[in-house]
Amino acid sequence: MLIGVVAETDPLETRVAASAETVKKFVALGAEFVVQHGAGLSAGVTDADYQGAGARMAPAAEVLSSADVLLKVRRPSGMELTQIKRGALVVAIMDPYGHGPAIEAMAKAGVDAFAMELMPRITRAQVMDVLSSQANLAGYRAVIDAASEYGRALPMMMTPAGTVPAAKFFIMGVGVAGLQAIATARRLGAVVTATDVRPATKEQVESLGAKFVAVEDDEFKQAETSGGYAKEMSAEYKAKQAALVASHIAKQDVVVTTALIPGRPAPRLITADMIQSMRPGSVIVDLAVERGGNCELAKAGELVTTSGGVKIVGYSSVTRLAATASSLYARNLYAFVETLIDKASQSLKVNWDDELVKATCLTRDGAIVHPNFQPKPE
Repeated sequence: MLIGVVAETDPLETRVAASAETVKKFVALGAEFVVQHGAGLSAGVTDADYQGAGARMAPAAEVLSSADVLLKVRRPSGMELTQIKRGALVVAIMDPYGHGPAIEAMAKAGVDAFAMELMPRITRAQVMDVLSSQANLAGYRAVIDAASEYGRALPMMMTPAGTVPAAKFFIMGVGVAGLQAIATARRLGAVVTATDVRPATKEQVESLGAKFVAVEDDEFKQAETSGGYAKEMSAEYKAKQAALVASHIAKQDVVVTTALIPGRPAPRLITADMIQSMRPGSVIVDLAVERGGNCELAKAGELVTTSGGVKIVGYSSVTRLAATASSLYARNLYAFVETLIDKASQSLKVNWDDELVKATCLTRDGAIVHPNFQPKPE
């Protein structure tokens, strides 16, 4: 049983899929572990760290061609797929929605691909929840980025020269990222408000010392799926909520947007007119920018400054917390892959009927097997 890790091919991706800690745990399960030279450097993990944990180092081509299980942060590139051996298990954040050709390519390459972001939100899978582990850090980093770009102090300060008012933060979308953003902004002394379409989040927001802002009508009370995700709201509700949000945003110093709906483009929450209403020096941090963005003028990987002096941050958050993000992600992967290993024989033994396997397996034996991504008949 050979488990491999390679450096990510995306030049902006600084995370790595294994830590020295998880390598040591895999080796204890009887696995041989091989890592590409330099794969962990951008995340603060040296080759010596991996070797000390029991891994051996090798060129990328050797890792790809020999690994029975390949651990990655992002799905394999087309070039990597030409080198991965058929029948290998590939476990990564696959970003499958809207990327049908990439899923088909993995099926044609004969890999058994598992998408970690499709992990069901059940008790036994909490330790495998990559969305939560990474979003938690994204919410924290969003506030740090906002504080860096905002040209004023965040907490109220009473000085001999006068009082400095506390900055006003508005968090849009109160999932894991949003809750961490609220907590971080509060710790830094800001006055925080937040909004979400799910009624259950109101109590969570208020428990963190922030004020909840939303149109709380009958539709709002039904706006959550059984899985805990936000539902798509009606046009009427969106109009009412937009009017409330527009008036609120005009008074804010910092807005952090985190709203995402699985399988859909990011909902547009902030229009150009709303941005124009904000004071010069205000900051917007769009955590959904890679999915099209919650903010109309946001650009992925860029800092946009409008003619009115509003800064819109579109940087990736977790890739700039690579060491911590990699450590948590590696633990998520270990917790899942451990369930695919037979402890007695110290070999791979995938239970294809396990609910975790069924929920995350995209491709198997040369075919797309996940029902949500089956090619539609013409």
